[in-house]
Amino acid sequence: MADRRLQVFYTVAKQLSFTKAAELLYMTQPAVTFQVKQLEEHFNTRLFERSHSKITLTPAGEVAMEYAERILNLSSEMDTRLGELTGQISGTLLVGASTTIAEYMLPRLLGDFKAQYPHVHARLMVANSESIEAKIADHTLDVGLIEAPSHHPQLMSHVCCEDELVAICAPKHPVAQYPSITPVQLAELPYVSRESGSGTREVMDDYFRKNGVQPEDLHIVMELGSREAIKGAVEAGLGIAIVSRATIQKETKLGDLIAIPLEPRLYRPLSMVNAKEKFRSRLLQTFLEFVINALKQSKPA
Repeated sequence: MADRRLQVFYTVAKQLSFTKAAELLYMTQPAVTFQVKQLEEHFNTRLFERSHSKITLTPAGEVAMEYAERILNLSSEMDTRLGELTGQISGTLLVGASTTIAEYMLPRLLGDFKAQYPHVHARLMVANSESIEAKIADHTLDVGLIEAPSHHPQLMSHVCCEDELVAICAPKHPVAQYPSITPVQLAELPYVSRESGSGTREVMDDYFRKNGVQPEDLHIVMELGSREAIKGAVEAGLGIAIVSRATIQKETKLGDLIAIPLEPRLYRPLSMVNAKEKFRSRLLQTFLEFVINALKQSKPA
């Protein structure tokens, strides 16, 4: 319901790019420029300083952006609350998720949620946990699902379940029949690892250290930046690896990979995050409760 010119201006101001704003708004760049120009004429002042390489907000633009955010948030809240009077849960839900959750867990959750609430339109953004948190903090996204607890001061974090990490090997590998495998045993085997700097690599390095194995002592035969590449290397018999159990359900069902529990077991928390100060609509609250309940039901015993 808010003035379209204000919505366009705010998107440009957030992105500091007419091109990116046009993509997000599904508009042409000339149409975005025209809307901003109309708003500048309305206030009789320039809102952006333009150069060949970038744009910046003028002092008037900074003030306009502050008010635009408040106006747009209130307008959205009004639309939501009035819509809720009908008793129907509907609207657009902007969801962010880190890769493992987005690829292997969220599709089914969103499908089940859509089946229960057919008038809800969900949009999904896939990025790393840090990017998801930043998007929620600036209200670009409504809710996020990430692979670690959030410590962002502007966000609320709910640990909704745990993701088990397991060792995987080819069916004919010597350890394929092991009921479990320890870090010391893994250190004696050819090992396929995630690349240095990856979040999963950090979790694994910490796990090995806590259990008496220094990461540099591992017999690493490959470092790969793709989960699918790691699974392919392990299938080919090049070594053993550690991955999320959720990412290998198809391969273990088909018999292409064998999953071996770690000893001691290794779990990482999966968290749902949303902005503290953002109005929690009935739609958002329903989705939060739905996801927490669904993921808790899938939590390993």
